[in-house]
Amino acid sequence: MQDSGKPLMLSLEEQNQVGMRISDKGEAIFFNLDDGALLKRVSLPLPAGTYVSSIAQDQPGSPLVALGLSNGQVLVLKHTYPISYPDNKKTITPTIAWPYGLAPLVLDDEGRPVEHISLNAGVNSLLLAGTTGSQLHVLALEQKENLLTGDTAVQQVSIDLPQVSAIVKAVYIDPRQQWLYVINGRAQADVFNLRDRTLNGRYKLVEDANTEITASAQLVGGVSLLLGNSRGGLAQWFMARDTDGEQRLMHIRDFQLGTTPIAQITAEQRRKGFIALDVSGALGVFHSTAHRTLLTEQVANGAGVLAMSPRADRVVLEAAGKLQPMTLKNPHPEVSWSALWGKVWYENYDSPQYVWQSTASNSDFEPKLSLAPLTYGTLKAAFYAMFLAAPLAIAAAIYTAYFMAPGMRRKVKPVIELMEAMPTVILGFFAGLFLAPYLEAHLPGVFSLLLFTPLGILLAGFAWSRLPDSIRLRVPDGWESAILIPVVLLVGWVSLGMSSHLENWFFGGDMRQWITDDLRITYDQRNALVVGLAMGFAVIPNIYSIAEDAIFSVPRGLTLGSLALGATPWQTLTRVVILTASPGIFSALMIGMGRAVGETMIVLMATGNTPIMDMNLFEGMRTLAANVAVEMPESEVGGSHYRVLFLAALVLLVFTFVMNTLAELIRQRLRKKYSSL
Repeated sequence: MQDSGKPLMLSLEEQNQVGMRISDKGEAIFFNLDDGALLKRVSLPLPAGTYVSSIAQDQPGSPLVALGLSNGQVLVLKHTYPISYPDNKKTITPTIAWPYGLAPLVLDDEGRPVEHISLNAGVNSLLLAGTTGSQLHVLALEQKENLLTGDTAVQQVSIDLPQVSAIVKAVYIDPRQQWLYVINGRAQADVFNLRDRTLNGRYKLVEDANTEITASAQLVGGVSLLLGNSRGGLAQWFMARDTDGEQRLMHIRDFQLGTTPIAQITAEQRRKGFIALDVSGALGVFHSTAHRTLLTEQVANGAGVLAMSPRADRVVLEAAGKLQPMTLKNPHPEVSWSALWGKVWYENYDSPQYVWQSTASNSDFEPKLSLAPLTYGTLKAAFYAMFLAAPLAIAAAIYTAYFMAPGMRRKVKPVIELMEAMPTVILGFFAGLFLAPYLEAHLPGVFSLLLFTPLGILLAGFAWSRLPDSIRLRVPDGWESAILIPVVLLVGWVSLGMSSHLENWFFGGDMRQWITDDLRITYDQRNALVVGLAMGFAVIPNIYSIAEDAIFSVPRGLTLGSLALGATPWQTLTRVVILTASPGIFSALMIGMGRAVGETMIVLMATGNTPIMDMNLFEGMRTLAANVAVEMPESEVGGSHYRVLFLAALVLLVFTFVMNTLAELIRQRLRKKYSSL
């Protein structure tokens, strides 16, 4: 290819077999990537006496290329690689098409060379932007089909924008055709709003007065700008809303390749990664969102022209008239400590956030694999479940083991332990389909029930203590708790029955709307309150059974000795029985906590599965266990998403292991401390 002119662009097709080279002589050459053999030579239809003065490709992965000519005109071509199988042999046939015709489009009426060019194609539209010196030109083309004749007409409209104040270095069009980025001067970016044709702002790209922008590119999707400077640094910028709600060009993150100027930046076509080459011939491989520098290696003795394959596994460099193909192995660049656990500033977000969103419906989507909201949701679900279950289970265990009559204990304890046999999928089904809508419709009654039940029990106990002995002694010792059953049922019936009246009296007829409007708290039907009630019900038998056995196993002699020395039953309970049984009680709480952390079906069916970080009682969550259950069947085996799900399972295992280990250490310490009682 020594006689083919200076290379302006290299490109590789999907199969890594054919490459394309466009030179300043107006030739497109297709060559075999393995041995460099010439496959096809196409002379581009340049007007007589002109040459290619600039070149640009549409967004990474697009086959459209714009050629800026020395007479102020622009040619738009499309390179494709159809595959056929003549004689059962796979054959790739490179072709060039002219979707907007062979006649060049006029960008500059005065015929000056187009020094920089950019394009963006929509469904039926094309936007071209080019510069001649500091002069900015924007041309919009729209294809309209005549419904009667079927003919297609192309309408051209010139867009007038405020002119830049310095020599332009590069120009880029936002894929939504809203913003036009013009890199000019030493290190300045002018951003224009194409919809209202105004200047959004002029932005200083580097702080050092001795540093300038030497290379630039758009990341896949076209939202981000990648800017390389004369000191070997690279920066990512994109539009985001500032504190005033205005769209501004924001500096997001930085990378460093070396100390010499960046010569070229090439973005991957399917991920948020990119490669960069500096003037010394050093190649760097980076991933923007994960903020990773994956590789820096000296590949040439100077700058050249780079190309990367669509699958980002082959790189071709032409330097000093020689083609240098390279293999790149980079399977999981999007995974890093900061991407998994830190706040990440994603494109189209106005600030750094913790986000888990592994899939979407469009091909431009970038997976967001933060484990932070899943871990937070796991702890949130466990907290609300334990907040309900721990006091009820421990109090029930104390009463059953210490105060209740043996005959009644033999009936109550098996019934509570039998609750543990209920499948959690049934509890989750009940919570999601019945409990969640019922709570939404009876919020005042539910909160009244939680408030008035302990008050009703205390009042019932107080009233019982004031009854004459002739009445109280008719109830056998230890069977008094049976009297609380009608009390609890009555309080529940009254509380839930008064729900609608309480809602009308205090919350304007709609407590959920009052929570949303007055308290500014988001309400989801499947929320932490539902999970706390349902999962608390599932955890109570575990905690109760172990704690009750621990309290009941306290030697009877300790209790009788304490009572014989003058201690009251309550003093004996708090200062002897509970302290002696504390290792077992603590073990019960830790086992219950482990059950709550690892629960899958209840949180899967009753939380709404929203991976957010909010302690709001009325918001949902997504836990590590539920996330693995939901997404493992749809993940690509061996892919980053698949591996991160295994990592989530490992995090859950490590968390449970650490928690159980600490629980055992604390239990042993408590046992040693109170064994002498």
